[in-house]
Amino acid sequence: MPSPEPALVRDAFATLQATLGETCTPGAGDCAYFLGRVTRELTELDASMRADSKGPGHFAKPLADMKALFATLGEDRTEAHLEKHFSAIVGTRDGINTWMQDHPDDYR
Repeated sequence: MPSPEPALVRDAFATLQATLGETCTPGAGDCAYFLGRVTRELTELDASMRADSKGPGHFAKPLADMKALFATLGEDRTEAHLEKHFSAIVGTRDGINTWMQDHPDDYR
């Protein structure tokens, strides 16, 4: 069975944007879902941007930011590891939100 196509950039961004009002407190035991979700949403947005007809060059800044984050995270998605990189995860999400707000044609 073929893999499903990546979501459209606007759809992938909408699900990431839905996390903007959420947070957690590292060490309090409430971060597994939140940080896992944000990381998953960033991974899906990365795939969408790479597959978009505008080409990855159009999304150079957010793709570079996600690449740096994913390099930092590696394959470890445990709560403790994600909490260690809380600021990088949330900062990447917030930076991409700002970039996308400056490029409304990419998600309408």
